[in-house]
Amino acid sequence: MNPHSRHPGSLVALARSVVRHRRLIAQMTWRDVAGRYRGSVMGLAWSFLSPLVMLAIYTFVFSFIFTTARWGGPVAGTTGGFAIVLFAGLVVHNLFAECISRAPGLILAHTNLVKRVVFPLEILPWTVMGSALFHAGVSLFVLLLTQVAVGHALAPTALLLPVVLLPLILFTMGLSWLLAALGVYVRDIGQMTGMAISALLFLSPVFYPLSAVPERFRFWFQLNPMTPVIEDARNVLLFGVLPVWDRWLMVTLAALILCQLGFWFFQRSRRGFADVL
Repeated sequence: MNPHSRHPGSLVALARSVVRHRRLIAQMTWRDVAGRYRGSVMGLAWSFLSPLVMLAIYTFVFSFIFTTARWGGPVAGTTGGFAIVLFAGLVVHNLFAECISRAPGLILAHTNLVKRVVFPLEILPWTVMGSALFHAGVSLFVLLLTQVAVGHALAPTALLLPVVLLPLILFTMGLSWLLAALGVYVRDIGQMTGMAISALLFLSPVFYPLSAVPERFRFWFQLNPMTPVIEDARNVLLFGVLPVWDRWLMVTLAALILCQLGFWFFQRSRRGFADVL
């Protein structure tokens, strides 16, 4: 295969790539998940134990030490309720952070696939997304079990969580393709994304509700693409509140545009990967 050949970057090409390589994506996703725990005694059990331990820590710290900020609703009023609400926001943020933090070095970590093998490089961000979704799913399972344990019934709106997460997945994929391509040419991208993710953790409504942000700053927080997803995820998971559908539609359309642009940029840039690497 000619590494300098033209690769289509349309949404149709994106969909065809996912369908055509779905088995390869599944295999590489599982390899990514299993590889993270390879050599450890407990293996995949760590994927369950880690969120459980973190939730216990949050329950202690934010229920008995940090008590100044509170969400409303029946969950927040229960023992450990603040930690549950906080953990729901962290699950969403960590899904985004895991993909974006790995994106700049994704091609650099697979140079053999660029130079020697005919390989669909565009699926690499999908494998990272699949791994991140697996760990997010385990964390959500722990969250829901804890919610039942503290005596709060599960909200039927929780079934809408995949719909709520759709714009985040599209947005993250577009940004992952963009950063993966830029990371080949500009090695500082990895350092920049690390700082951006840390800043975004505190500039998103993870540790506090959006209503706690002063009015003069709230508009800027609402421009953060993580804000509506985190807010809606909490609402459907814990509070039994439906998403704001008009906002969801606008965010999803914007995320779809970014997804397509990121894929297009990656497809156009990949012709120079072999020369740089």
